[in-house]
Amino acid sequence: MAKIPVMRSVVDILASEGVDTVFGCPGAAILPLYQALRGRGIEHLVVRHEEGATHMADGWARTTANVGVAIGTSGPAGTNMITGLYTAQADSIPILCITGQAESSKLHKEAFQAVDIVEIAKPVTKWAVQVKEAAQAPWIFREAFRIARSGRPGPVLIDLPLDVQKQEIEWDAGIDAPLPVASPVPHQPRVERVLDMVLAAERPLILAGGGVIGGEASDALRAVAERLRLPVQITLMGKGCFPEDHELFAGMAGIQTSQRWANAAFLEADLVLALGARFGDRHTGALDVYRGARTFIHVDIEPTQIGKVFAPELGVVSDTRVFLETLLETASRRATAGRTHPWVERINELKRDLPRADDFDDAPIKAPRVFKEINDFYDADTYFVTAIGLYQIWSGQFQRAHKPRHYQVCGQAGPLGWEIPAAIGVKKANPAAEVVGVVGDYSFQFLVEELAVAAQYDIPFVLIMLNNEYLGLIRQAENGYQMNYQVDIHYDRYGTDNVKLMEAYGCAGTRILEAADIRPALEWARKEAERTSRPVLVEIMIEREANAAMGTALDNITEFEPVPS
Repeated sequence: MAKIPVMRSVVDILASEGVDTVFGCPGAAILPLYQALRGRGIEHLVVRHEEGATHMADGWARTTANVGVAIGTSGPAGTNMITGLYTAQADSIPILCITGQAESSKLHKEAFQAVDIVEIAKPVTKWAVQVKEAAQAPWIFREAFRIARSGRPGPVLIDLPLDVQKQEIEWDAGIDAPLPVASPVPHQPRVERVLDMVLAAERPLILAGGGVIGGEASDALRAVAERLRLPVQITLMGKGCFPEDHELFAGMAGIQTSQRWANAAFLEADLVLALGARFGDRHTGALDVYRGARTFIHVDIEPTQIGKVFAPELGVVSDTRVFLETLLETASRRATAGRTHPWVERINELKRDLPRADDFDDAPIKAPRVFKEINDFYDADTYFVTAIGLYQIWSGQFQRAHKPRHYQVCGQAGPLGWEIPAAIGVKKANPAAEVVGVVGDYSFQFLVEELAVAAQYDIPFVLIMLNNEYLGLIRQAENGYQMNYQVDIHYDRYGTDNVKLMEAYGCAGTRILEAADIRPALEWARKEAERTSRPVLVEIMIEREANAAMGTALDNITEFEPVPS
């Protein structure tokens, strides 16, 4: 078998694993890998910050369902990637970060940019490893892809000392292939028990989390819901896995991204079948209220997730799609169909009786009006990304999503600045898609330099900014402490001139002050992005004192009597 540069084998593996685009920043300690990438058919985008590379890989992974790849050199490149690794771990997104490293003989000598990135990354990865022998490299990369994809997906990091990268190994890509990924299947007696419990309940709900999207289980979910007439609620990470205009859609419960009618429906439910959901604290609020007298069934691909927050009455370890397909087959074999029951009508009654207004004409503009315009203007095929802040909460409350992977949000880690690089990753994964980032004025500035990447590589998307001129979510939280301290970030009428900032990066933007001007601005932005192949900003000045409706728990819904059994 012929000898080849070890980094060529690594590039062979990236290509065979379905990676066609990588995001990174070259440096002295990673140049052998970059040399191997030349002319190999994998596109590389030079980022302006390594955190941006990880979020681009994240957006690419969420869109393709494959493993996104980010590359950096030694030292601060790796430490800059930690936020992206944490974000991917928290949201179960498979990405691979590759870092260069000082030569092996210098690692204990405090050499320039020599840091133990493996130990730093371990708490925020599924696996972090340094390649110590060149012959191990291809097998470590194969295992990294397998680990990233298997079970609960997540991030991995591989650290490459410079001397290891320069070696040659025996390798034949023609006889190699990705390692198989096993998915757990449900134990049939547990599936039978789930069906028995669901059929015995008077007011059952399905709670669909991010594991439904990650498990490609949306079609199976809809089939089960329609067969058994089970209303479906979603978590924030599950948004898009079930059509929000469906008769059986039961909204989103929680303390932030939620609807009041959905909270009411949840509190009237007597059984919750949770699929690929973590029971995050922003969803549950106070656990005693959340649990109540309800029965919980928890289905998850990761065994250690079951019972982590509270003990369900029944746990099932399984891939979500396989579980739902098995449940559907079991119901069909037992000739089980959904019962005619007032529960579904009760949920739709709550939906009709407890809407939130979004048709405000006020100036300054009210945030709900922005999302009404977004819902009316964009179709179900549009991809949206959004990060953290009041605008994310409003988005979860008001914005509609109908297809899996089309509504992407950094849910648990919540890093500011995620939207711009994530939008780049989404657009590179699906160049024909219309991509929109919903941003806040503060988050926009965290990784604004990545606009230069979009301009350099002709990557068009639209940014819709809700600008209340200061840190609205922090100010709202501070109100609970009867204080208002250090939340003001503007230094003139508008603070940073975000339109001029866009122009500085070769992009375009406009500022909107009246609600009636939002739709014409969205029409202009779409055409301008298409014309220039660059990002375009629509900055919407919203009322400065705007608050998002949030509760301290799933409370304040007490006036509704349970539906009669």
